Amino acid sequence: MIRVIESIDELRSLVGQQVGESDWFEVTQSRIDAFADATLDHQWIHVDTARAQAESPFGRTIAHGFLTLSLLSHLARQAVKVDVPFKMGINYGLNRVRFPATVPVGSRLRARLALQSLDEQPEHVQIVWAATVEVEGGQKPAMAAEWVVRYYR
Repeated sequence: MIRVIESIDELRSLVGQQVGESDWFEVTQSRIDAFADATLDHQWIHVDTARAQAESPFGRTIAHGFLTLSLLSHLARQAVKVDVPFKMGINYGLNRVRFPATVPVGSRLRARLALQSLDEQPEHVQIVWAATVEVEGGQKPAMAAEWVVRYYR
C-alpha cells in the first residue's frame, strides 16, 4: 500500500524511519534483453540463457545491476508519494550504490524506502532515501543506495 506524505512536517517526522514498501515485481528475460538492447550491454551472463545455464555459477541469466537500479523509480512510486505542493521534484542523484546480491531471471523484487535525511533550503527541500531492493527469499539485498531527491518550492 502506498504511503502518501502530505506535508513537510510529516516528512520531518519520518526521518530515520522506514516509510514504504513496494509490491513485488518479476524480472523477466524479455525485460533483461530489452535493457541490454537499450544500454548496449549484451554480456552473456545477462542474455545468453544456454551459456548461462552451462557456465554461470548462477545456473541462469542474471539482471544487470543497473537494471535493478533503474527499477527503483517504478518501485518507489508504489511505496511512497510525496504529495506536498512543490513546483516539481527531480532525481538529484545517488550518494552511494551497491549490488550485494545478484538478481536471477524470474526473481521477484521489491523496494523498501527509509527517509534518511531532510535538508530544507529556501528554494528547495532535499531528501535522501535509504533505498533497498530485495530479492524474494534472498539473504542479501540486490541493491542498496542513498537516493537524493529535490523538491523545488
